[in-house]
Amino acid sequence: MSEPAGSNALAERTAQRFPWYRGLPGWNAAQPASLPLITASVLEAFYYTDHNPLALRGDLYRYRTSGTSAGVRKTIFYTERDEAAYLRIKEKVFREILGNRGYRTVVSDMGTGHAEATAVSVFRSLGMEVHTLSYREPVGRHVERLHRIRPEVLYTMPSILDRILLAAEDPRAFGVRQVVLVGEIASPGWMRQAAARLGIEPDAIVDTYGSIEIGTIAYYDHRYGRYLLAEGLEAEGIGAETLGEAYEPLPAGEQVLVLTSTVREAFPALRYVTYDVVRDLRTIMVAGEPRQSFGSIVKRIGPDLKHGEKISIYDIENAVYRHIRDAGVRVNVSGNGLRVHLYGVSEADEALLGRVREELQNRIPEIGAMIRGGMLAGIEVVAEAGFDDERSRSAVKNKKIFYT
Repeated sequence: MSEPAGSNALAERTAQRFPWYRGLPGWNAAQPASLPLITASVLEAFYYTDHNPLALRGDLYRYRTSGTSAGVRKTIFYTERDEAAYLRIKEKVFREILGNRGYRTVVSDMGTGHAEATAVSVFRSLGMEVHTLSYREPVGRHVERLHRIRPEVLYTMPSILDRILLAAEDPRAFGVRQVVLVGEIASPGWMRQAAARLGIEPDAIVDTYGSIEIGTIAYYDHRYGRYLLAEGLEAEGIGAETLGEAYEPLPAGEQVLVLTSTVREAFPALRYVTYDVVRDLRTIMVAGEPRQSFGSIVKRIGPDLKHGEKISIYDIENAVYRHIRDAGVRVNVSGNGLRVHLYGVSEADEALLGRVREELQNRIPEIGAMIRGGMLAGIEVVAEAGFDDERSRSAVKNKKIFYT
């Protein structure tokens, strides 16, 4: 965090809005790096509770998420100014992504939450005709409507696009010219194969990153090969071990992303811990101005994620797509065994499955080390002829490690 943000003023403002903040050790520290971290445990004690005074106000926007580590659904509050800032910043990011290409039609094929709730408003403000789809619809319905609408822009999540690409006979027939992603980790290998299936260039798929707590956080800029932070945010990276004994140190170059927002009002966004792990967090020059950026988002950590600190779906997909195309990936950990399911790959192609398995063991150091240390018994790569769309649409986010 840098001094120009006015850390003392932000701390005082946070304490005025959230009186419990004064009870956190170091809340009025002179140095920004000594201010308390807003962790999940802090939020679960003071913000994600039935006793949050914001819940009594009738003038706030409310957005609900799936749950916390304690299994409780979260309610995030936005003031009118929060909502206006969110829409303005998101519109600015979309203008950067879409440029002056004259796109007129967009399909928003999304899950739930703030991004889904505001997508129509943002695209309409850009002068676009907006059509919406729900992830709960059978994938055949998605394919049929994309064929009929033929949108120039598709705004969706990686898991939903996976379902569509596996189900469609010829995704090029949709006529999509630009894809904007949100909501999940998107590896370069996966995005390249998705672009090839749609018949567009790799740089026509742009990933955006945000959270319901903060809003739009960053977007990928192909010119720099990096994610650029959005307006109103300052980022810092911390070691996972800083968060307590439940977390092991991350590999060199990886840090947990911590954010401070200068525009957020109804959320204590001062050194907010995202639990997302980024690589190569640093400032670069963009159009003559310093911009904070990072190379990639690779995983999410948490005490309930078991091997989550070590296994990255980002790295697994990158390794898999060095050897296959036109296939989906699902990763399952059962006990101490890692199983990678490849949808759309022939069971008879044992040589291919062997190459993928060897790639995973040899090219991802963390997995190799876990096997040698006995934390994982080994890797099984399994070909799956069919894709269970009903299971996939039971949850909107599927690009993660599944534990059984």
